Amino acid sequence: MATAVLDHESDAIVQLMSVPEEKWDLQKLKDALQRAIMLELSTIPPYANALWSISNPTRGDETSVYHSIREIIFDEMTHFGLVCNMLTSLGGEVKLTDPATVPKYPGKLPGGVRPSLDVYLSGLSRESAELFAKIEEPEDPLAYRDDGTSIGAFYDRISAVFPRFADKLTGDRQVTFPLGKRHGVGNDIIPMKSLTDVLCSIRIIKAQGEGTYASPDNPFPGYKGELAHYYRFSEIAKGKKLVAKGDKWVFEGEDVPLPDTFPSARVPEGGWANDEPNKPDTETAKLLHTFNQHYSDMLRALESAWSDEMVDRAEQIGVAIQLMGKMRQAARNIMAVRLPLDPRMVYGPEFFYVSA
Repeated sequence: MATAVLDHESDAIVQLMSVPEEKWDLQKLKDALQRAIMLELSTIPPYANALWSISNPTRGDETSVYHSIREIIFDEMTHFGLVCNMLTSLGGEVKLTDPATVPKYPGKLPGGVRPSLDVYLSGLSRESAELFAKIEEPEDPLAYRDDGTSIGAFYDRISAVFPRFADKLTGDRQVTFPLGKRHGVGNDIIPMKSLTDVLCSIRIIKAQGEGTYASPDNPFPGYKGELAHYYRFSEIAKGKKLVAKGDKWVFEGEDVPLPDTFPSARVPEGGWANDEPNKPDTETAKLLHTFNQHYSDMLRALESAWSDEMVDRAEQIGVAIQLMGKMRQAARNIMAVRLPLDPRMVYGPEFFYVSA
């Protein structure tokens, strides 16, 4: 049975979490995995916009804010790929290009996760970093507690249910793509051939985002001392390094300065064309459309990689990564244009899906 097309704006994850584990059938598990794919995909645009707004990237410095956000994005791409493999190995279909599944900004996270959050697109700031930390926040952070429906709790449920359906794993339509050599242990997209593959992959996804119950470190790092996403974003938001103080972790270490950025304003609901005072001129509209075209082509390449079609799956992933490079350049072109209403600020990409 094919995975249903799922509405990005529903509260389906909350609904799934309300169903007892023993009452999940195979279709519920497939739907949960599609939701997880949508969650991973939804984090990339806001993180990427923040990354691309950094005006003078320090590419060789592993301790820089630029490097941290860049590595987090590659982690999210790996997580996305691993969950896609989980879904197709159960016979499900990865849905990325139906308008109902594409993330919308500003808006909520898919499925009702962290319902108090309004996720938006803008340049990097302390405020946007705080938003990113809240997206990644575990149920019980080491630094302080803030209960809620977390992404990690959703993955815990998937881990608990999956063993009942391990005999359904087919190994079909799997993508293998080596990202680990450049981006750290755990960042290879591997096929789901067994329950062990699935559970180990979920552990990587959770630990890279949230850390562990004992440490804020990423146990699958790309560089020495790399923190899990939640704690690194929190350092950027608070402007202080996280350090151990007795038996606690506190944000009282060295300063974390923000890099220079292009002051990219928040993208309004419905895009810049809906913001009458800042409605783009013809040339700016073309720049925005070029970006949206690259983004949409990337989604199509990713969907093709996990489709029933006879394609070179790794090649399609490579195409998607190349398109992300084109998106970066298109974003920088957009961020060179100042807003008519407030020339101190600049435009930013919209991440709209456009049909082929």
